[in-house]
Amino acid sequence: MVRAAKSKIAQKEKSDLLYRAILTLKNEEECYSFFQDLCTISELRSMEQRYEVATLLNDGMLYSDILEKTGASSATISRVNRSLLNGAGGTRTCWSA
Repeated sequence: MVRAAKSKIAQKEKSDLLYRAILTLKNEEECYSFFQDLCTISELRSMEQRYEVATLLNDGMLYSDILEKTGASSATISRVNRSLLNGAGGTRTCWSA
């Protein structure tokens, strides 16, 4: 099996197992159930907030407006923006689907 270059986080077999498990989910309900079983409410809210921040940044919204709309810290907004600019492109893949 030929693999694309992996990020630092996905260099272990355990990571592969998690991502393969996610790929088996068939619908939104299965996704909710999977992540609710696996993550704490705080972890889920954090991921949801970061995805919302990424979407708003992609839409061209200003940091100050994103902070007001989402309650995300400026550090989180900046970190998400760096990921959009220099990351692996995963969120952009979702938007283009």
